[in-house]
Amino acid sequence: MKLDYKRTILIGFAFMSILAFWQFYDQVIPYLLENKFGLSTFVTNAIMSIDNVLAIFMLPLFGAISDKTNSKLGKRTPYVLFGTIAAVALMVLLAFAQQLRSLPMFLVTLVVLLVVMSVYRSPAVAYMPDVTEKPLRSKGNAVINLVGYIGGIFATVAMMFMLKSETLPDGSKVYSDRQSFLPIFFVIAGFMLLSVLVMVFAVKENKLPHVDDSAETNAADGGVKAGGRAKLAGPVRVSLIMILLSVFFWFMAYNAVSTAFSRYCVDIWGADLSASSGYLLVGTVAAIAAFMPLGFLSSHLGRKKTIILGVLLMTVCYGAAFFLRSATWIMYVIFALVGVGWAAINVNSFPMVVEMCSGGDVGKYTGIYYTFSMAAQIVTPLLSGLLIEKLPMGYLLLFPYAAVFSILALITMFFVRHGDNKPAKKASLLENFDVDD
Repeated sequence: MKLDYKRTILIGFAFMSILAFWQFYDQVIPYLLENKFGLSTFVTNAIMSIDNVLAIFMLPLFGAISDKTNSKLGKRTPYVLFGTIAAVALMVLLAFAQQLRSLPMFLVTLVVLLVVMSVYRSPAVAYMPDVTEKPLRSKGNAVINLVGYIGGIFATVAMMFMLKSETLPDGSKVYSDRQSFLPIFFVIAGFMLLSVLVMVFAVKENKLPHVDDSAETNAADGGVKAGGRAKLAGPVRVSLIMILLSVFFWFMAYNAVSTAFSRYCVDIWGADLSASSGYLLVGTVAAIAAFMPLGFLSSHLGRKKTIILGVLLMTVCYGAAFFLRSATWIMYVIFALVGVGWAAINVNSFPMVVEMCSGGDVGKYTGIYYTFSMAAQIVTPLLSGLLIEKLPMGYLLLFPYAAVFSILALITMFFVRHGDNKPAKKASLLENFDVDD
C-alpha cells in the first residue's frame, strides 16, 4: 500500500489556495480596518472573527452536504471550483472597496467573501481522506500541509515585496496614501484561481477510486456499527472531545498571535507589515524543514506525544517572545521554533480525529474539527482585543495570553487515549516528510 504522491500533491493545491488567502487575510485586513478605516482594536478583532462565526455553522454543514454530493465533477470538486471562482471575484470587489475608502461596501463584501470561503473549506480538506486509505492518511495530510505552506509562503513573500512603508522622524513605519493595496489583492486572487484550476484539470475526482470504509469497525478504538456507519463508543467519544478541546485551546493561542502580530510590530516595535511578514515567513519555512526530523520523531513516539512536544515548544516560545522589546534576530529563532511546533500539531491532529470516524463521515468530522478551531478563532480575537484595549499592558499582553491557552491545550491533550498510531519507520529519507502512521 503506497501513497500516490503526485495525486496527493495536486489535491493539495486547493489547500494551497486557501492558505494563501488566510495568510493575506490575517495580515492585511486587520491593518486596513484599524489604520485606514480608523476602527478600534476591539471592533477590528470583532470583524476579524466574523469568518469564524460563519464557519462554526457552515463547515460541518457543507462537510456533511458534500459527503452526499454526487456530480459529474465529483463530491468535493464542485464546491472547491465554484467557491474559489466566487471568492476571487469578491476579492477584486473588496480591493476596490478599500481603494474607495467605503467602509459599508468593504464590510458587506468581506462578509459575503467569508461566507463563500466557509462553503468550500471542509470539502477541500475532506478530499484527501476520500481517496486515501486510513494507514496512509497521516502521510497524505503531511503532503497536503507541505503544499499548503507553499501558498502561505507565496502570500507572505508577495506582501513583503509589494507593500512598502515610509519611515517617520520618530523611526516608526507607516503606509502612506501613496501605497496602493490593489496589486496585492489581485496577485493573491490570481494565485488562488490558478492553483485550483490546476487541481481541477489535473485530477478528475469522479474517476478516482474512493475509499469505502463506511461500515468499518475499529476494534482498537471500540467502534460500534450503526446504520452502516461506526458509532463511537464511550471512551472514544471522550478522546474525541479532549482532542477537540485541545484544538480549541491551541487555536486560541496561535490565532491571537497571528491576527494581532502585525499590529504588535507597529505598536511595540515601531515596525511595519514587512517585519511581521518576515517573521511569519521564517516560521512557515521552518515548519516545512521540520517535517523530516518530525518524521523520525513520530516513528518512535506516535502522534499524541509528537503533538504534546509541539504544544510544549510553542508554549515556551510564547513566553520567551514576551521579553523582547524590539525587532531582533532572536525573534526569527522564536518564530522558527513556533513553526516547528505548529507543524508537529497540524500534521498529527487532523488524522487523529479522522481515525476515530468511519469513511462515510469524513466530511462531517472534518467539519467538526474545523468547527472547534473556528470557535476558538471567534472567541480569541474578541477576548484578546478586549484585554489589549482595556488593560494597561496593551499589546504586551499578547504573548502571555497565548502561553496560557497553550498550557490548557497541553492539559487536555494528556487525556486523549484514541486515534493514536505509532508510525512505522520510513524506508527512505523522502518518506520522513510524511509523518506516517
